[in-house]
Amino acid sequence: MKVDKYSIDGKVVGQVELSDAVFGAEVNDVLVYEYIKAANANLRQGTHSAKERAEVRGGGAKPWRQKGTGRARAGSSRSPIWRGGGTIFAPTPRDYSIKLPKKIKRAAFVSIFSLKAKSGSIKVVEDFQVGGKTKEVANIGKALAVTKGLLISGRKDGEDSLLKRAIRNIPWFKYNNVERLSGRDIFYSREVILTESAVKEINEKFSGAN
Repeated sequence: MKVDKYSIDGKVVGQVELSDAVFGAEVNDVLVYEYIKAANANLRQGTHSAKERAEVRGGGAKPWRQKGTGRARAGSSRSPIWRGGGTIFAPTPRDYSIKLPKKIKRAAFVSIFSLKAKSGSIKVVEDFQVGGKTKEVANIGKALAVTKGLLISGRKDGEDSLLKRAIRNIPWFKYNNVERLSGRDIFYSREVILTESAVKEINEKFSGAN
């Protein structure tokens, strides 16, 4: 399929070919769900922790004798029903991460790209360079009518540090490099802005995914 190519001023300057195998495939809702579920789970730190009654310091002595006081029986002042006691079924640190097979991840990316293409959320912009100023990228985003967008650039010499630095202070704009794509960022963005070089590399990278 062909889509318009924009300049950084928001003007149409040509057209770019998007691979039908990547941007025009049938959307597999199950794969998208499994990928987003795994991506959300992988963001969880799992550092939650609380102490059960055996881990709380103190409480070794019986508070009062078993009978004759008129009070309920008590064996420890660290019982969960006491103030300062342990926690019942306390949370412990754990790993929430979910590892998906490579083929599943690749197929999920194709479904997400196709979903965005069908909804008209993908725009292609000509390759550009910035000097690291936030204002430069903000002006490009405004020219392309970005409200909650993701900018994906090509590999070049790895991640573009100047572009990454310029975009990180813009709350409505995120940045991905083709080498480090986040399907979660793509899925949750209203507009996906691809540079011309990124389109070529994405076409090559995902054309073989089933």
